[in-house]
Amino acid sequence: MLDHITLRVTNHAKSKAFYAAALAPLSYSLMVDFEHEGAKVAGFGWTRADGSQKVDWWIVEPPADATPLLSGPTHLALLAKDRSVVDAFHAAGLKAGGEDNGGPGLRPHYHADYYGAFILDPDGNNVEAVCHAPGA
Repeated sequence: MLDHITLRVTNHAKSKAFYAAALAPLSYSLMVDFEHEGAKVAGFGWTRADGSQKVDWWIVEPPADATPLLSGPTHLALLAKDRSVVDAFHAAGLKAGGEDNGGPGLRPHYHADYYGAFILDPDGNNVEAVCHAPGA
């Protein structure tokens, strides 16, 4: 199951305005807008029936001096049922020839229970498995 996607952009303000308008008919709105380690980040999402919000469309303008890019040209995150699946994804990706782009672990700058692992595929795309559930 797809959890979220991140697209690299060259002009944060222009892309943010574009996606705010283009995604609005799909009930998406800008929910997050911040800078992290020099990168400009915006997250778009929607409100679930229970009132909770889900941000699943991200844009990032990397810092001007980022060489190489923070990750590949596209970032796809797949939802894992638990942390052991994240670990297994990372190990399988490395064994299949992927390049490590961040081993399994907590990423508290996203949220307290964000447990993810990242692999670059043969074309440099950043593929992630993520579990949002608290650890056992």
